[in-house]
Amino acid sequence: MLKIGEFSKLSRISIRLLRQYDESGLLTPESTDPFTGYRYYSEYQLLTANRIRALKDMGFTASAVSEVLDCYDDPALLERCLRLKRAEASAALEEAERRLRLLDTALERLRKDEAKMKYDVTIKTVPERTVASVRQIIPNYDREGDLWHIYCQETARMNIQDGSPVLCTAMYHDGEFKDQDVDVEIQKNVVGTYPDTEHVKFKTVPAVQVASATFRGSYDQIGEVNEAVAAWVRENGWEFDGLFFNIYHISPHETRNPDEFLTEVCYPVRRK
Repeated sequence: MLKIGEFSKLSRISIRLLRQYDESGLLTPESTDPFTGYRYYSEYQLLTANRIRALKDMGFTASAVSEVLDCYDDPALLERCLRLKRAEASAALEEAERRLRLLDTALERLRKDEAKMKYDVTIKTVPERTVASVRQIIPNYDREGDLWHIYCQETARMNIQDGSPVLCTAMYHDGEFKDQDVDVEIQKNVVGTYPDTEHVKFKTVPAVQVASATFRGSYDQIGEVNEAVAAWVRENGWEFDGLFFNIYHISPHETRNPDEFLTEVCYPVRRK
């Protein structure tokens, strides 16, 4: 039999943790002296202690360790538990890598003195135009391309004449940011009149005065551009007056290189 101090050294588990494991039932001593309260462990319990340490190192919580220990006599069940934990660790690794990429991007911008994000904001009027429009509720903003796919499919044989210059836009009707089920409308200006299709509607969009900022690069910047536009509007005596929209001057349709994207963010505004 081993005293708790001896068992602690051999198992490389602190006495404090051994006491916690005893209280929780995870690893109870082989015997406890009823008079002194001293805990005694058997040498065989070192195997359990090593398993506990290994499972904790893998990221299992104390409650999960208890469940997995019960699986050691069933190799198939143990393998299932370990595979589930591996999938969880893999997902956590992907999330950590995503955050690292965001941090690297922020540091790179800081080195280039782009952290100040001094976008040029101007007031302009987007003229009245005839557009082909597709509006739907889509799962999230990343699925906006689905709407452009619908447009291309349903107008492929209609010989539509594009406006000049071509303005491909996306308007966000929710009026707030949403994680899912977003109301998005895409528009492309056209010349002439055409019959509506199942999802593509043709209409005239009135002229609108906007605060506009154009940026080059990936869409990850949109949040920062929005902050710059909002600050400019607040500081220059304007107020928002409608739903914002993006104009895609160079989009994934023209290039697969995000560094080459050219996007104009437009917020309808009016004087206070």
